[in-house]
Amino acid sequence: MGSRRRVFVPRLSRRGGRLLLAVPFALIALVTVVDVLVPPDVHLGPFLIAAPAVTASFAGPRMTAFVGAVAVLAQSVVAVARTTFTDLNHTYQIVALVLISVIATFFAHLRERDEGRVTRLRSIAHAAQSVVLRPLPHRAGPLHIASVYLAADEEMQMGGDLYAAARTASGTRLLIGDARGKGLDAISEASLVLGAFRVTARREQELPELVGHLEAGVGSEEDAGESSGAGSGGGGAAADTDEAFVTALVLDIPDREPVVRLVNRGHPPPLLIRGGKVIPLDTAEAGPPLGLADIVSPEVTVETFPFGVGDVLLLYTDGVVEARDRTRAFYPLTERLTAWAGEDPPTLLGRLRADLQEYAGGHLGDDAALVAIERLPTEA
Repeated sequence: MGSRRRVFVPRLSRRGGRLLLAVPFALIALVTVVDVLVPPDVHLGPFLIAAPAVTASFAGPRMTAFVGAVAVLAQSVVAVARTTFTDLNHTYQIVALVLISVIATFFAHLRERDEGRVTRLRSIAHAAQSVVLRPLPHRAGPLHIASVYLAADEEMQMGGDLYAAARTASGTRLLIGDARGKGLDAISEASLVLGAFRVTARREQELPELVGHLEAGVGSEEDAGESSGAGSGGGGAAADTDEAFVTALVLDIPDREPVVRLVNRGHPPPLLIRGGKVIPLDTAEAGPPLGLADIVSPEVTVETFPFGVGDVLLLYTDGVVEARDRTRAFYPLTERLTAWAGEDPPTLLGRLRADLQEYAGGHLGDDAALVAIERLPTEA
């Protein structure tokens, strides 16, 4: 559900393309007829220049050249109908029209070439982002999982929000987080945390040890760059001094125990949907975000909550609860979930996604990630 994203490449539909192509040809026909019928001292031929110029904005060089040729032919017909083909005024108009058509065809070629490059770059970016933010499995032991990622920037497809899942011998571990900032810096931090999680989550270790590995991953590239700069003459001192951090929830859900164990590092609490009610799983001691261990030395606290068969756990990033409507009111996530209690994870996220986008007017101010997890009966 929603975890696979398509690259958006604007293309004209066949019907839309035909309607657009009708515009320059209709313009040529209209100008030609009117130019033949108006008095001799009125010349509408210069308006034919608009036909190839308009075509170059949406069609390829071949179609632009064809429209230009039709426009030149139409101007020639006007010249013959009104005076002669060798009339000086019409000759200049035809020459100007030929030149404009050639220029418009060239720009159509440049536009088409640039669009091809952009399409290839989007495909490469999409492939790279798919590697960084892999789709979550639909099933993991007794868990039914669905995920949705809504990027604030449609062209990016991914920002600083992240999620991942890993199976262990006794259960499933999940991660959801939000890297500070936006753009490539946030994606870089998210990729570091995801890489650390994938390497260490499957090992048989306690959650505090896993969180320690994630902590070490945040800002590791910047630390390496500063060390290199210091050793080469102190140039690293002028580097960006902003602290990198990632809010995160790390969860461990055993297959055979009806519980969920979690560590909260500055992230919005998960919501448990049980019996038509929505229960925030607030931790007594939420630690600081990952990456701030040098400023604050927190003790990693693991807290345990009931999570039985039929329960649904919703993980989300702050882009969801910080979405605003036209009145600048925040999205009422808990209230909305109460109306959809009892839905399975894919249906729940489908309703939530549509409602969130409608509430925000189709544009989110920040990236938003959602993961819904339902515990199913354990197979014997």
